[in-house]
Amino acid sequence: MGILIPGLAPTVVCVVTFAVVFVSMAKVLLPRVNKVLDERKDAIEGQVERAEQLTMEAGEVLAGYREELAEARHESAHLRQEALEQGTRLIAEIRTEGLREREVMITEAQARFEADRVIAETELRGDVVSLAIELAGRVLGEPIDSAVTSEIVDRFFSDLDARS
Repeated sequence: MGILIPGLAPTVVCVVTFAVVFVSMAKVLLPRVNKVLDERKDAIEGQVERAEQLTMEAGEVLAGYREELAEARHESAHLRQEALEQGTRLIAEIRTEGLREREVMITEAQARFEADRVIAETELRGDVVSLAIELAGRVLGEPIDSAVTSEIVDRFFSDLDARS
């Protein structure tokens, strides 16, 4: 037999050794490997189930948040509308109050103006009378009696008031 073809004894020893190793692997090592693989499979499936459950819970929480967000948006729109209405109402009230105050100020100003006019008219009448008496005295060349002139001046101003 040659180098490439072994004899019967080494072949039998190799076959028996292979059979012993194969059987020991099949009986001892293979079940342990299968057990570890099954445990890993169960762990992975459990994680997948937990992940699916967490995904569903997250979806429910997200739906809840979206619902709350929609409610908050609705509430904010409602509050904006109320604020707009209240602002419009306040502007109208302030405008009304401003108009009322303006009318009061105008009335007071007119009363003050009328009082100032009466005072100015009285002062001017006195000045006009004194200037008129002085001018008449210069024209005549002698002083004029104030008792006679006051009667004339009173008639003049009453005629003037009647014309106005």
